[in-house]
Amino acid sequence: MTRSSSTLSSQVAIIGGGPAGLMAAEVLSQAGIKVDLYDGMPSVGRKFLLAGVGGMNITHSEAYPAFLSRYAERAPQIAPLLRAFGADALCQWIHDLGIETFVGSSGRVFPTDMKAAPLLRAWLKRLRDAGVVIHTRHRWLGWDDSGDLRIDSPEGEKTVKADATLLALGGGSWSRLGSDGAWMLPLEQRGVGLAPLQPSNCGFEVQAWSDLMVSKFAGAPLKNIAIGLNDDVPRLGECVITATGIEGSLIYALSAPIREAINLNGSATIHLDLLPGKPVDKVQTALSKPRGSRSMSKHLHSHLGIDGVKAALLRELTPADCFSDPALLAKAIKALPLTLVKTRPLDEAISSAGGVMFESMDERLMLKPLPGVFCAGEMLDWEAPTGGYLLTACFASGRAAGIGMVGWLKRKA
Repeated sequence: MTRSSSTLSSQVAIIGGGPAGLMAAEVLSQAGIKVDLYDGMPSVGRKFLLAGVGGMNITHSEAYPAFLSRYAERAPQIAPLLRAFGADALCQWIHDLGIETFVGSSGRVFPTDMKAAPLLRAWLKRLRDAGVVIHTRHRWLGWDDSGDLRIDSPEGEKTVKADATLLALGGGSWSRLGSDGAWMLPLEQRGVGLAPLQPSNCGFEVQAWSDLMVSKFAGAPLKNIAIGLNDDVPRLGECVITATGIEGSLIYALSAPIREAINLNGSATIHLDLLPGKPVDKVQTALSKPRGSRSMSKHLHSHLGIDGVKAALLRELTPADCFSDPALLAKAIKALPLTLVKTRPLDEAISSAGGVMFESMDERLMLKPLPGVFCAGEMLDWEAPTGGYLLTACFASGRAAGIGMVGWLKRKA
């Protein structure tokens, strides 16, 4: 690339064109502040668009206390953001863009057409009409010795003088869409407290499946099961067997405690209930019926409906002598232990945990070591399960950071 250097002036620079950065841009532009938004990709909102491919789950309709609990130990820090701009406010904001929503059977909220692209198009038009200037293929490199932003652009490296800056660069997953965690180093060099990036809403690996499990059942869905970890109440749902382990929505919902157990102990054992609607005594009664000349596989299928991948898992994870003891086999069916040894790679994860620690920011989401620099979105140290919780907090933190920037600039004036 031909290198050149130029210095530009901006009242506010936003680095990152995902939901958090775009929401902050809206707040700032509505306050009459000049906004330049920079994104390293050829277009903004790429992860947002990809997340909507299977149906744009924008937020969740459950009651606030349950909603807030999804943010676990970071709930106290997320609470003020959601009180100011929670699920109801987000839905109203979407409606104001001309996009209608509906609540699905699971309580998840979707745009009526289930797509992210019309929402993003309407939003970008509103922002451009408000004077927001979007610069794509402009990658943030950090700061120069004068404290100006270094931006790599198609024309070469530029420096940008900004009265205030928002960093909304995403987490560390899906690097092909721009969220690569490269921002960690320049922030660390400036004394910002960071928690290591880790996979969240991710799959996990077992020590090794047998060749039979890999060849016949990799990719097979496990439906109508429950999974428990430690003494917690098992969760109902479904997941998928993979060539290296297990993934899917039910596993994602438990990914944080599973990951932390692995970090602490080197492994985590989950228990699969293959028949969550049937108590263990009834399972044992069914298994105790005479099977005559029928194989155990046919016996399991005819009396309990267990076959395919569920039967294969029983064979894989249960000692052979268990199949001759109805009591032991019933217990295995109701609490089949599966030991997980590590997460799948960060770049495969739906989202990431870790990032900028809330303790390094004030209540406006401004970095304490870097006055005038704010952070929002997934690059903050929080995580949540899928179901609309991730997006809601990204929108809410972007709005909060935008409001904080407006206040900061007014006090500086």
